[in-house]
Amino acid sequence: MARARLAVLALLASAAVPLVAAGLRSVLWALLGFAGLALAAAGLWWMLAHTGVLRALGALLAVAAPVAVLVLFAVVGMLLPALLSLALWALASTTARTALGPGAASAAARQRGRAPTEAPRAPWVLMNPRSGGGKVGRFHLVERAEAAGCRVVLLDGSQDVAALARQAVADGADLLAVAGGDGTQALVAEVAARHDVPFMVIPAGTRNHFALDLGLDREDPAGALDALAHGTEIRVDLGFAADRVFVNNASFGVYGFVVTDPAYRDAKAGTTLRALPALLTGEDAPRLRMRAGDVGVDGLQALLVSNNPYGRAVDAASPGRRERLDTGLLGVVGVRVADAAQAAGLVRGPHAEGLVRLTAEQVVVTSATDTALPVGIDGEHAVLPSPVVCRVEPGALRVRVPRRRRLRPSRATVTDWRKVARLALGRARETDDDGDGRGRP
Repeated sequence: MARARLAVLALLASAAVPLVAAGLRSVLWALLGFAGLALAAAGLWWMLAHTGVLRALGALLAVAAPVAVLVLFAVVGMLLPALLSLALWALASTTARTALGPGAASAAARQRGRAPTEAPRAPWVLMNPRSGGGKVGRFHLVERAEAAGCRVVLLDGSQDVAALARQAVADGADLLAVAGGDGTQALVAEVAARHDVPFMVIPAGTRNHFALDLGLDREDPAGALDALAHGTEIRVDLGFAADRVFVNNASFGVYGFVVTDPAYRDAKAGTTLRALPALLTGEDAPRLRMRAGDVGVDGLQALLVSNNPYGRAVDAASPGRRERLDTGLLGVVGVRVADAAQAAGLVRGPHAEGLVRLTAEQVVVTSATDTALPVGIDGEHAVLPSPVVCRVEPGALRVRVPRRRRLRPSRATVTDWRKVARLALGRARETDDDGDGRGRP
């Protein structure tokens, strides 16, 4: 209740500050600020979708528009009130979400409520010494895993990851673990799920978003080994794109084509900038069709299908956080931008015309022109025959995790201010829809 009241007070204060500073003229200054953001978005579109002079002009506009707004605000004495108003709005938004959502402490308590499991007798760990800039060697993961009783296999880049995991199960492994990137984790997780063997994540990759949403510390990959002797088991969902498993997401369209370039792994930014103009505005630019239940959308340039929904709008390069990994739903985020005007409209956020967000148990993806679709599956390149059916298999994967983890609720995309106001006024908090007693990974 206290957080809800603080959120409402901060929201009211964020509106009052510019009114006190400039009266009704503050509305005009607010509109000017939104116009600057829209121009910056349009400039970013020109920079990404074109080459040569248009790209240079777009980059200039993307920088000059917000700078010009800030300078103008400073000249008329509105810069400090505007910054204070934004800070209060951010405080209101963050506090409102924490007032409505489950706290990290309660989430962790639910997880610790799971009964501890017996330590595995024959754990098997696959380690990629190149992942994460050499985290395996830097954190002495091989020595620590072997000291904990694990059989360790090192990847040299030529082995079949799934075949190694299957052989480990055939040899009697009662736990499969991976110290590497999300793509490698997905391959081994599929084998673990198929044989109903517990799976363990050691976050030794560059990003390891799956580990982050499991509550693991990516800066301390060796800490995940605590799950061997002092662990608990949870069940999480797995996503499928055709017959390929993903623990995070499958990305179609622009990103799916970009990762096909061999240069992408070593030069992500440069490769992406070179490829984007043709992918966004070229004659052969990908145009996707998506159907999820009764919803169908054509003309998408990018489509992200995730294993459980993200809490905020995301893209393939920088996904957000998933509060749960056991909802039995896919998250769907699609983008359709035809010109600079639609790009400018994206500043509206979740309500933008060119943005599609929904959840579904199954998503069918097709292309208007191609019989095969390039897909980025947990960052790894694949080509799948069209149509691609994406689905989720609830509770398919047994995951062994340390009893103590960093569980944080993700941020909702839109705050329900009516609920916040009711809570601030002292009314009983409505029962959460997920009162099914299931743990939250």
